[in-house]
Amino acid sequence: MSIRRIGVLPGIVAIGFVVAARMLGSLQSLELAAYDTFMRLRPDEPIDERILIVGINEEDIQKLKAYPVPDREIAKLLRTLQSYQPAVVGLDIYRDMPVEPGHKELASVFKEMKNLVGVEKVLPDISGMTVKPPPDLPNEQVGFADAIYEADWTRRRGLLGTSNLQDEWRFSLSLNLAKIYLKEKQISLGNVTNDQYGMSFGVTKIVRFLSNSGGYISADDKGSQMLINFRSNSNPFRVVSLEQIVNRKIQPDWINGKIILIGMTSPSTKDYVLSSATKNQAPPWIYGVEINAHITSQLISAVLDKRPFINSLGEFWEYLWIITWAVIGIYSARKFSFPITILSLIFLSYVLLVFCWWLPVVPPLLILFFHGIGTVFAAVERENESLQVRIQERQLVINQTFDIIHNGPLQILARMMRQVEDNNQEMSPQQFLLELRQLNQELRGVYKLVKQESLIGGNNFYLSQERVIDLQKPIHEVLNEVYLDVFERDFPGFKTIKINVVKFEPLNERNLNIQLRHKICRFLEEALCNVGKYAQDTTRLEIICKQNEGKNIIRVTDNGLGINQVSDSSHQGFGTQQALTLAKQLGGEFQRCANSPKGTICQLTWSSEKILQWKW
Repeated sequence: MSIRRIGVLPGIVAIGFVVAARMLGSLQSLELAAYDTFMRLRPDEPIDERILIVGINEEDIQKLKAYPVPDREIAKLLRTLQSYQPAVVGLDIYRDMPVEPGHKELASVFKEMKNLVGVEKVLPDISGMTVKPPPDLPNEQVGFADAIYEADWTRRRGLLGTSNLQDEWRFSLSLNLAKIYLKEKQISLGNVTNDQYGMSFGVTKIVRFLSNSGGYISADDKGSQMLINFRSNSNPFRVVSLEQIVNRKIQPDWINGKIILIGMTSPSTKDYVLSSATKNQAPPWIYGVEINAHITSQLISAVLDKRPFINSLGEFWEYLWIITWAVIGIYSARKFSFPITILSLIFLSYVLLVFCWWLPVVPPLLILFFHGIGTVFAAVERENESLQVRIQERQLVINQTFDIIHNGPLQILARMMRQVEDNNQEMSPQQFLLELRQLNQELRGVYKLVKQESLIGGNNFYLSQERVIDLQKPIHEVLNEVYLDVFERDFPGFKTIKINVVKFEPLNERNLNIQLRHKICRFLEEALCNVGKYAQDTTRLEIICKQNEGKNIIRVTDNGLGINQVSDSSHQGFGTQQALTLAKQLGGEFQRCANSPKGTICQLTWSSEKILQWKW
């Protein structure tokens, strides 16, 4: 397996797995967590001084000794605020029923304040309940306080417009506050062409949330929603208490011409949600009035300051972004440090979100991670395969070395021992010395032959230091050259031969690799050497290499002293074992049997269709 395939295959598998998981929505929670983290890490923005939050906190409730806050206290608060001439006031407290004492006073204030916006709840909750608006406020001065919660009960989206149970289109409190504030600046709220839920302030189009925006998959996008671009600051707005307003412990310019939001900031009222996207101090929650402040600030800042909405790419471009990073990861895994790619992805995704572009970061990260793991496993597997190959190559070298030693020095030693042991023959000192010299030469040639074969990798077959055969030639031609070389050797069995029958015809070489060719050559060399060394009084030698009935046949037949008459055990030694192993690899058969009336038949047969696919 090539390095390129090792790098590409895990990447392709990772892409398919992660893309499928994303389409099924399995990665949404991870993507939202990454989004929240990036949102918290953004550089700090300045406080939006156009908005003031009047938070009725726990101390206020303790001093009033009443909850809900009585209408009289709300009326007193509103009149005090109105004396400072705010641009608009949002009362983020339900007042669908009287909370005595002081209901008449509050009703009077509702009728007097034309820049006041109250709240209602238009979408039924789990129990099917809704909350009606304050009865003394006209519809244009009422906005809903309904919110969209995620599965983890966090707020990332703002609902700006929706239909109530009577199928009437209603605006949110935040949108109404921004609408009134911007109207004084001659900027009005309008519709968007070809989008029944789209809205804009002048030329500034509100980027509407869609079901697959950013990291969301098939989310509920009913009504007119937008992603909340929380102001990046641990204290994004100025917050004062009810007591500070009523006792006028504030600066007039905090209120004059500003947007005022009144709501509960006491933990006991439980008007809060957990937040992961804002830089809140502990405890990690954000009050409902603060979220409305963020949404209102987002709307007016987009119009007046060109502060962008959170944007996302279309689905096609998001998946192209994911696959592009996967390709970069596959490429970088081969070219430079893989962690650099991961860090680059995270940094670029963060920078893009700072500029209000939310692109998927978890899917490409997972692809890079899985690709990295897959590449490591593939590399380990390749290393194991490489180790096996090296072991097999070393084993092959060992076998080849033994072949060379067996067919050279060991055969000379065997011949010398046979002559010494044979009482009918005497070896002269000169002949003995000649044999020793030949043995010395053969031993010195072993190293060179083994080195040559191991370096060239078996493409050539070495019969001796001087004789090299190209194994890529037709096998019958190679075998003929083996026969010619061996028959020239000074073996006693060859000296008595009078009839030599030789036939080398083309064989079926299908599935015959270099290693098998090498072994077949060694087989013929071994068979011929055995005749020359052990077949005494041989007068006829027949060497056949042909095809017969779909089978390849290599047969060496002599009429010398047959194997049943030979006491030497070398015939059942390493050479025989090699021949049996070769026959198994070829899917064929090896036979060594007696010839009639005397002699030996050594035969190897196989069919090219049955050759085993061995790993070399």
